Amino acid sequence: MRRRLTKDTTIGDLLLMDPEIGAVLSSIGMHCIGCPSARGETLEQAAEVHGLDVDDLIEDLKGFMGA
Repeated sequence: MRRRLTKDTTIGDLLLMDPEIGAVLSSIGMHCIGCPSARGETLEQAAEVHGLDVDDLIEDLKGFMGA
């Protein structure tokens, strides 16, 4: 069963859902996804740190993942 992608989804969980998503995150400036502490961040926290709108980020990720 596929987990729902929300602003509370952690980077670690996102990478478990789709390991290829790391390349997408890197392409939008989230180069720290390999850091152990970054894996515990939620999408909302990561978007805030990188100056991104979390809702737009989620929609883009869903599009990539075909969700």
